[in-house]
Amino acid sequence: MAALESIQSQLPLQDSIFSTSTVIALCVFFTLLCACIIIGHLLEENRWANESITALFLGLVAGLVVLLVTKFQSSRILIFSEDLFFLYLLPPIIFNAGFQVKKKQFFKNFTTILLFGIVGTVISFCLISLGAYLLFKRFGFTTLTLQDFLAIGAILSATDSVCTLQVLNQDETPFLYSVVFGEGVVNDATSIVIFNAVQSLDISDIDGLTALKLLGTFLYLFFTSTALGIAAGLLSAYIIKTLYFGRHSTDRECALMMLMAYLSYMLAELLGLSGILTVFFCGIVMSHYTWHNVTESSRITTKHAFATMSFIAETFIFLYVGMDALDIDKWKASKSSPGTSIGVSSLLFALVLIGRAAFVFPIANITNCFKKRDGTKIEFRNQFIMWWAGLMRGAVTIALSYSQFTDSTGSTSTRDSSLMITSTIIVVLFSTVVFGSITKPLISALLLQHAKPNTSDATDIPSLEDLRFLFLEPGEPSGEGNSQPARKGSSLRLLMTHPTSTAHYLWRKFDDKFMRPVFGGRGFVPFVPGSPSGAAEAAEHTP
Repeated sequence: MAALESIQSQLPLQDSIFSTSTVIALCVFFTLLCACIIIGHLLEENRWANESITALFLGLVAGLVVLLVTKFQSSRILIFSEDLFFLYLLPPIIFNAGFQVKKKQFFKNFTTILLFGIVGTVISFCLISLGAYLLFKRFGFTTLTLQDFLAIGAILSATDSVCTLQVLNQDETPFLYSVVFGEGVVNDATSIVIFNAVQSLDISDIDGLTALKLLGTFLYLFFTSTALGIAAGLLSAYIIKTLYFGRHSTDRECALMMLMAYLSYMLAELLGLSGILTVFFCGIVMSHYTWHNVTESSRITTKHAFATMSFIAETFIFLYVGMDALDIDKWKASKSSPGTSIGVSSLLFALVLIGRAAFVFPIANITNCFKKRDGTKIEFRNQFIMWWAGLMRGAVTIALSYSQFTDSTGSTSTRDSSLMITSTIIVVLFSTVVFGSITKPLISALLLQHAKPNTSDATDIPSLEDLRFLFLEPGEPSGEGNSQPARKGSSLRLLMTHPTSTAHYLWRKFDDKFMRPVFGGRGFVPFVPGSPSGAAEAAEHTP
């Protein structure tokens, strides 16, 4: 790499068993990571800035410095690698999101999340592909094929779930966080599935069954990926509960949790499934069962270790994107004027705006029609924030763009391909900086100032006590001091009238009766000899 060779020639480095260029690159990135952490701490109270934008700017500055050092010959320190992104950086972020997510809030909105993440992504994909196909011909894009236009739709349909984690707060706006981030995870998986389907699509042989085949492929990948993640989480819970690693070493149980989480992602990729969905649901299951089976010290260790790895990976990604954005070779290969690049980027982003608006507002209003109580409906202010926060595009978009428009050597074959990559980079930078910085103040202005008093999850249900009463078996006392037999309600009727609360109630009964005795979970406290807190908790929960 020209940039590293130029820097290396100016440094008195001794011979080493390591590649000097690799050492320089890692030193630069670790320095920038430290700078991001320090600057992020100083900007913690700033409502306009967050660590993703800070990392992006630092990456741009570092790339500019390298350009100046090499006299505008190259800015590459690390080449953007899809393998580095998808295999090493993305898994800890998605796993930690599943591990930390508030499960009750997430599954309460699960239907909405699936509608936005699957149906919405398909709508966005169709509109962006159609718009690009109809409009780009007028810009003189003669070398792009129908497959390229379909790929553009899949690429720009992928939201940035990483940046969403930083601009939304799970405690301040739990509904928005669960829906927008949950949609982002499903959306990324859906976009990648659609992209891979487009890659394998035979354009010359498209018929009416093609759409059904794509739908069948997606449903297969969705359910099998989810099942694999759940299975991996349950297996880890069973092993740790049964073998009881905490008796001898808490390090082993921590290591096993981390390795089995990463193994689930690798197995999904190996089997051609969605690693994103697999590791996300593995994180949810591990937080529900496995985490409660380890010792008290391991709980603290794993919780902070997962969050730390996720934080470092997030920061690294934005540094990566910022530095790669100034790769002079791509801009030279596009052979386009600034006006053309801005025009194409503006057109792409306009398609993103229209594509997202085309499903957010209709789907939100359709779901409102099926909600009887006003308090559970999605207000227009929330709909607008959901539309706005989902406009950010990130590393997934860039990675898919590289996959479509570069060859195995990382170079582009045509001017149009180079222009599509540079335009995608502009869309990612603009959406991350502008929408990422404005989202927090927008939420404060639209939602937090008009926020209603917080209520517990129990108050979301018209009458949990009535619901419990309806589920009592015949002859079981109602608990109100009388011995009259309680009536038993129809599960189907309750499921239709109160679907979310009834499903939650049935799941809790099934979980307490069948799952937790086998896989552990809340209430299971491992006793470690010599651990006073562990002994006290074990005595407290012993029947």
